[in-house]
Amino acid sequence: MERLGEQLGERSAARLDTILRHLSPRLAAAPAPISIPTSAQVSVAPHSGRFSYTLDNDVLSTEQRQFYEDNGYLLIRNLVSDQDIERFRKEFTRICKREVKPPGVMIMKDESRKSQFGQSESVVNKVQDFQEDEELFRYCTLPEILKYVECFTGPNIMAMHTMLINKLPDSDQQTFLHPMHQDLHYFPFRPASRIVCAWTAMERAHQDNGCLHVQPGTHRTALKPHGYPQWEGKTNKLFHGLLDEDEKIPKVHLVMEKGDTVFFHPLLIHGSGINRTSGFRKSISCHFASSECHYIDVKNTTQEHLEKELQEMVCKKYNATSVELKDIWNFRARLVQGERINL
Repeated sequence: MERLGEQLGERSAARLDTILRHLSPRLAAAPAPISIPTSAQVSVAPHSGRFSYTLDNDVLSTEQRQFYEDNGYLLIRNLVSDQDIERFRKEFTRICKREVKPPGVMIMKDESRKSQFGQSESVVNKVQDFQEDEELFRYCTLPEILKYVECFTGPNIMAMHTMLINKLPDSDQQTFLHPMHQDLHYFPFRPASRIVCAWTAMERAHQDNGCLHVQPGTHRTALKPHGYPQWEGKTNKLFHGLLDEDEKIPKVHLVMEKGDTVFFHPLLIHGSGINRTSGFRKSISCHFASSECHYIDVKNTTQEHLEKELQEMVCKKYNATSVELKDIWNFRARLVQGERINL
């Protein structure tokens, strides 16, 4: 028994060392120079043996595929250029000032700050569903992003859900804390293994300003029940969290520099802390899926209450009497590469 405990301890230590090396390239040996093609050559089916969550390709190394297989996320440093990030930042500012009004976009604000700051980025904490804003949607079509996305989805790629988050300075009320959750809770399409999120830091993200934190390996678990957290203070609309969080599972904080991008599985349990600084913490993201994925009926599942909440929001926004969940997602979704098949 003592030796078994030692072996488990050794494996845990090795796993932690692997994660730390992934997050801090300075700890790892310098990789040999490689030539990365501009477009991945990817098979449609997962590897028949070792890898279940990535597709056979010539972009990801064996080590990168194994890391994602074990942990459910992969961090790529310095992927998006400063020039592109500055363009996204300027467009976000224009939206905040109402200089542009993209159709379908959902703008979430902290109304308590409006009297002090007016129409500015100091009030808006999220721009969601920007698929009709051609400037922000450029993010979803960047070759450097799609090159990696294709490794998870295959060649037929849909942009399904888009967000630019502007985490505002917060207080102990935890207004902009996003509780631990699984993104698949929000999605009525499957299979989960052909869905991936690309999340890019638009400035340095760290623990003080509310960086992402993840529970490595939880992408191997089932979808869990979600709901609004039972804590004091305000909770944001649709900021659902796990109803029964296992706090014994260790969390890893993803400290990221501007342009760093993390790709993660929709079942990976993750969240973000509050912003305790006086500045903002911006990120831009898109959930991509293979167009060969299919819609599911969420009736009588843990996602049914979310369907009703989302339908009510859309009916109110567009003064509609009824709307189907599939129709909402058909409006959000845009083809970015290949052929549109199911979604």
